[in-house]
Formats: sequence, C-alpha cells, structure tokens
Amino acid sequence: MNSAAVGKIEAAEKLEFPIPAGVHAERVVSVKHYTDRLFSFRLTRPQTFRFRSGEFVMIGLPNAEKPVFRAYSIASPAWDEELEFFSIKVPDGPLTQHLQKIKPGDIVLMRQKSTGTLVNDALTPAKRLYMISTGTGIAPFASLIRDPETYDKFEQIILTHTCRDVAELAYGEELVAATREDPLIGELTEGRLFHLTSTTREPSPRMGRITALIENGTLFKWLGTEPFSPAEDRVMICGSMAMLKDVKALVEKAGLREGSNAEPADFVVERAFVG
Repeated sequence: MNSAAVGKIEAAEKLEFPIPAGVHAERVVSVKHYTDRLFSFRLTRPQTFRFRSGEFVMIGLPNAEKPVFRAYSIASPAWDEELEFFSIKVPDGPLTQHLQKIKPGDIVLMRQKSTGTLVNDALTPAKRLYMISTGTGIAPFASLIRDPETYDKFEQIILTHTCRDVAELAYGEELVAATREDPLIGELTEGRLFHLTSTTREPSPRMGRITALIENGTLFKWLGTEPFSPAEDRVMICGSMAMLKDVKALVEKAGLREGSNAEPADFVVERAFVG
C-alpha cells in the first residue's frame, strides 16, 4: 500500500462520521483561491476510478451522518493521476460554504460513478469543436482540451469563457497556457487550440454576453470563422441555465442537432448543474 493510501486511511479513521458505502474518501492535495467567488482544488485519485474526459462526479464532505453531495465536473483529463475541480463559493450553500474552507490533507468524499453528456463520444467528427462556457462551466472543457482524443476528432478547438469580471477569467487563462506547454499534448494544441474570453461587467478588451456575441456575429468575426454550420461545427455548452437555454436555441436555429451518448450528433448540453 502506498503512502497516499495509508494517509487517506489514517485520516478517514479520525473522521467524526463513517464513510458511506459506495463512496471514496480522497485527500486534498492542493487548493487555489482565484477570487472571493472562485477556487480550484485537486484530490488524490482512487486507483480503481475510471472516467471519460468531460464527465462529472458527485462529491461531498464527511461533516454529517448523511453528507450533502453535489455534481462537479472533473476538470483534469482522464490520464491525470489526480482529480481537479473548479468551484464557485456560495456563502450559504449546503456544500460550498464548507467546501471552500478545505485545506491540503483534508478528506473529500466522492461517489464511485462518473457520468455526463459533455464527452467526445456524444458528438460526430467535424472540423471545429466549440466549447461554450460561462463561470465554472469551463471545468469539463479543462478536462477535454487536455485529452489527446479531442484533437484526434477535431481539427480546431475553440474554447470560449465568459465571466462578469476579469479576475474570474484567470483559471481558464492559466489552464490554456499550461496546456500549450504540456509535454504530452502541447504539440497537439499548436495552431489548433483557440481561447476567447469576454466579460459582462468589468471593462476588458472583449466584452459581451456569449449569446449576444453569437447572435450578432461578433464571435465569428473575432475568430475569423463562418457562423455555425452542421457540416463543419460541433458545439458543447456548459454554464448558467439562461445561457444554456439561449445558446441551445441559437445552435438549433443554425441547423445543429442535439446529440447524446446513445446517439451522437452535432451539439451537447450539460444539464446536471441546473435547478
């Protein structure tokens, strides 16, 4: 048994509440706070845990007899030895009011099964893949842009990230920079991975809600591409409920069909975090 596993067991033995059945107890490796609303953290990864890049998993804390679990996209790629997550901070949130206080060495609970619609298998091959995100909706795309399979399936990957303020874009900017320098996939990204950010409140070089930027054509003008086309484009969407609804309507208006794991098509939406 390796030292990490021993450390997890020792920590678990000190917990006030028992670990529920069918749940992994994983150790916090690192935590990074970006703003008073956003933070990321990395956990140890169970040796038996398998997932597809872009999927989510239910996570919680061992702070109650019946812990609160919430869906969190796994931000690390399927090949990573650790599990990364990107979270919002909600002062009175049943989980996040406690989760935002975690420190390296703490225990986080994780259910054993991952799932989700934002996976390469749910789309048919095409020239371009648009990943449309707002806020922490960038998390599944953080996984996918670091997966070689994504570059096998698409010639160009366009990641858009819209937030209220400039500081909230930092996670994505660091992510893309690290991806381009990664020894495993850095070469695959050259001339193929595009990152476009915009803000909706604080002034920045690019401003506007992503729905408006798509609808008025500004997004495509910035990128030097044509509007969405079923023949060449595929779209993944993750973010706020209003954004999901509006962008879904826009891509459907362009003639793209919604896909799924069972029936791959032109676009997919992650609804697990809505409601």
